Amino acid sequence: MKSFSYAFEGLAFMMRTQHNAWIHAGATLAAIAAGAVLQARAEDWRWLVAAMSFVWVAEAVNTAFEHVCNVVSPQYSLEVKAAKDVAAGAVLLASMGAAAIGLLVFTPYLAAHF
Repeated sequence: MKSFSYAFEGLAFMMRTQHNAWIHAGATLAAIAAGAVLQARAEDWRWLVAAMSFVWVAEAVNTAFEHVCNVVSPQYSLEVKAAKDVAAGAVLLASMGAAAIGLLVFTPYLAAHF
């Protein structure tokens, strides 16, 4: 049970310290609201949940990676900068993939309503 406590502490830390986590939270809530309003099918919810989860996992790993880098190399380093940039790029790729999934899922529902 202690491991759950540590996990929630880590998520709370991420939300307190990472501005982009709040952007992901907004996008997550928007996708959930859109799915509910448009009455998305179970198959579509599976895609949406997978996409949202992937973004959150990428953000959490990126946050942990950045903090480990800061401890290991407190001085500025081009190598550490490159590693952090690649990790941030992974979050960007996950977010772009989630946005594409959102478009693929929601476009047919929106087209049917308009």
